[in-house]
Amino acid sequence: MPKTRVLVEFGMGTSLRREDYTEAALRALKDALWHNSVNMAELFGFPKETMIIDAEIGVQQPDRVDSQALKVIFPYGQPNITVTHGGLDIDKPHSEGRTVIANAAIVVSFDMEPAR
Repeated sequence: MPKTRVLVEFGMGTSLRREDYTEAALRALKDALWHNSVNMAELFGFPKETMIIDAEIGVQQPDRVDSQALKVIFPYGQPNITVTHGGLDIDKPHSEGRTVIANAAIVVSFDMEPAR
C-alpha cells in the first residue's frame, strides 16, 4: 500500500545560552507536537505504532544535532529524523556566544489506500 500523508505540523525551538543544537531541535519538535492532540491513528482505525513520522529539523549546524536523542520525544509511531541546514544563529551583541533557533516540520503518514 502507498504511504499516505494525513498531517503536517510545524514548530520552533531555541537554545538561548548553551548553543545546544540538539536541545533547540527537541524544543522545536515539542512545539509542533504539543500544539495538538494527534489522534489520527484512532480516526483511521490503525494502531498508534503504525504511524509513520517524518521529522525534518533545520539548524545552522546540522552536524551538532544528535538525531537519535530526538526520537525519545515520540511516544509511539515510527520516527524518521532528518537534520538539514536551516534555522538561525543569532550573535549576542554584548557577550560571546549566540542564540540557536531550530525549525521543525513533522509529517504523519500511514500505509493505506488514498481516498478517491
